[in-house]
Amino acid sequence: MDEVLILLPAAGASSRMRGRDKLLEPVDGVPVLRRQVMAALATGAPVLVTLPQGTSAGRASALAGLAVRIAGIDAAEGMAASLRAGAAAADQEGARGLMVLPPDMPGITAGDLLHLLAAFDQAPERVLRASAPDGTAGHPVIFPARLLPALGAVQGDAGGRAVLAGESVRTCTLEGDRALIDLDTPEDWAAWRARTGL
Repeated sequence: MDEVLILLPAAGASSRMRGRDKLLEPVDGVPVLRRQVMAALATGAPVLVTLPQGTSAGRASALAGLAVRIAGIDAAEGMAASLRAGAAAADQEGARGLMVLPPDMPGITAGDLLHLLAAFDQAPERVLRASAPDGTAGHPVIFPARLLPALGAVQGDAGGRAVLAGESVRTCTLEGDRALIDLDTPEDWAAWRARTGL
């Protein structure tokens, strides 16, 4: 395939939302999960979404009609299960990298993703991480194919941090705070909506 596979890990429990599902929060009338998957698909790259097994009817419905692969995982384990699924899919398809795009970051656009993919092309053996203009590291992150075995072995809720340790990570600046803003609580969502009007 020789493309970058985009993984949206959407198996979290939204435990800080006090009964609401943050991935179904509307942005411009569209659930944020669907909106961010559509941004990923707009790049032309293959897209994989991980959902919790047996408890994701609302999230699955939000993805109806989209040309996206869905993998059901054991959400109790945390981020590692999503990363393993993404690494396995990327390896199976011969991808040259795996982009991890958290779906609760509504500021990230298709243009941002294309910008990151173009930057990754310049040094496809190195990790590339989105950052704010002041250099603060954020998301998405693109892992090169050589790190897929390490991602395929991660455990627990540490995500890819252990894999990043010891790597010479390049950064790619995104405008404003888009690389940093993820919305985990009702207060986060209210403040973001008040600021953006979305």
